[in-house]
Amino acid sequence: MSEFPYAGQFEIHRTLPEHGTDQDTILDILSTMSTAENRVWEGGQCSGTMYCGDHDHYDFLNRAFANFSHVNTLQRDMCPSATKFEAEIIAMTLDLLGGSDLKGSTPGGLVTSGGSGSIAHAMLAYREMNASATARPNVIKPETAHPAFDKACHLFGIELRVAPVDPLTTQVDLGWVKANIDTNTVALVGSAGNYGYGTVDPIGELGKLALEHEVGLHVDGCLGGFILPFGRELGYDIEPFDFSVPGVTTISADTHKYGYALKGTSVLCFADEALRDSQYFYRTDWSGGKYCSPGMDGSRSGGLLAATWAAMVHLGRSGYRRYAEAIFSTSKAMQDAVRSHDSLRIMGKPSFLFSFTSDDYDIYHVNDFLRTKGWRMNGQQYPNAIHMAVTRPQTQPGTVERFTSDLADAVAYAKAHAHEAAKSGAVYGGVEGGPTDEADAFIKMFMAAMMDQQMSIPDQ
Repeated sequence: MSEFPYAGQFEIHRTLPEHGTDQDTILDILSTMSTAENRVWEGGQCSGTMYCGDHDHYDFLNRAFANFSHVNTLQRDMCPSATKFEAEIIAMTLDLLGGSDLKGSTPGGLVTSGGSGSIAHAMLAYREMNASATARPNVIKPETAHPAFDKACHLFGIELRVAPVDPLTTQVDLGWVKANIDTNTVALVGSAGNYGYGTVDPIGELGKLALEHEVGLHVDGCLGGFILPFGRELGYDIEPFDFSVPGVTTISADTHKYGYALKGTSVLCFADEALRDSQYFYRTDWSGGKYCSPGMDGSRSGGLLAATWAAMVHLGRSGYRRYAEAIFSTSKAMQDAVRSHDSLRIMGKPSFLFSFTSDDYDIYHVNDFLRTKGWRMNGQQYPNAIHMAVTRPQTQPGTVERFTSDLADAVAYAKAHAHEAAKSGAVYGGVEGGPTDEADAFIKMFMAAMMDQQMSIPDQ
């Protein structure tokens, strides 16, 4: 890989060295890499990815992690602290997401390895809760819902039915959902908010459908679960999406996003413990002894539980609310900058994350120019669009002003180059005229090659 930034800078290890390297040398190497890579996002020009961006906070979490980094949470007799951490993380998240509104049931939860893990465990629970059914179960999700649902349904043999979304609101087509529920449907899905546009599906209406047809309703709050509640407290126009909505049975919320914990944790909340318990795994006749696990993971580091608990208890509601206020106001200012250009159009009614496109030219021309100014936006397709997930690094002084100025120059560039093909469209943009089997096969081959390249050891 000729573009690999560390080529020729550090020794390459293709086998275990015969003699170990001293600790100071290794730490110097790691520090050099970390310092260089931090510069990519520290200026506030990277969409999403780094949700906190506060090195003092990271240092605090790393110290909390270090106390339990070596601990395996399976051995609760040796580390009862893990039970305290995990139970309180779940309880605090349930409280944040309307768990106190649940009547007649005992809510519960799981701490998982991330958003995909929470979504997978939810889909597994719905399948297992209906394990006595003879027909293949199905789940209905909006097209905008995360591909983790596709992955989970593929792994667990669940039929996934994908509902279209309104092109203007980007919310799920409720009529389509209602028309496609049948006796084998085990759950509906709604996003709060979705990754692409930051919009929130009509959870209240989905809840009514779920109750009417006696099926589950999973709210994917992986992205919004730890910021939308505070946006509502601050007076932003966000419809209820949590357990206060009748019919909601599970919610996923990522502590490692706007929960400001370390990467590798998410919380899956259940309206009733019976649904959670349905996906527990037991093996009682194994020669090695009796085995059970609450989730798919076996060994887990106690450090992640300790650091997540530390983040939540340290920040408290006031800390989360303060950060949410800065993020929502920054997002609004950036959205206002987009709306100031007649050739740009905001997708739907976003919140802290917003997406925009153009009906006058390929929006990827705007992305091309912004990249030259150091902005790292996320690309979308069908239709082509780009989005900004506003996080704490964007709330730094001067970032909004820089975005406003660079966006104005990017629009001028896009208009001047509208007759040309956008450079980043080859990576982010959809296939012109819509996907085909041939295009799908080619894209998969290209993506596989990229992953193989990323996993290979570069030559000097």
